Amino acid sequence: MITIQETDNLISVAVFGEFTLADYKEFEEQVLQKSRRDVKLNVLFDWRDMVDYTVDVVWEDIKFIREHGSEFNRIAIITENQWRAWSAWVSNLFVDADIRVFSDYEDAKAWVGA
Repeated sequence: MITIQETDNLISVAVFGEFTLADYKEFEEQVLQKSRRDVKLNVLFDWRDMVDYTVDVVWEDIKFIREHGSEFNRIAIITENQWRAWSAWVSNLFVDADIRVFSDYEDAKAWVGA
């Protein structure tokens, strides 16, 4: 399950439990709606309460990033899980955005909103 909040050019996504394909599709829809404004987006992913994700989410993420990776400015990911942090750095290879991993919500929010 996810929650999505939007302000200006920032999309904040919090994941609770398992991150499913339906959740990811909801995120994609929000990004595509906002990206029509010709402004690069900032994204704040809060993965602290994410238990797991499905394999189809990984595949969808790869496809989405390849098509829309240039539409992002900054991406902040909040997690203490080293594997998820590592996957964020791998994603950096396909995105023009600045991606950073944080363990503290307030630090991540301040950086992504700057």
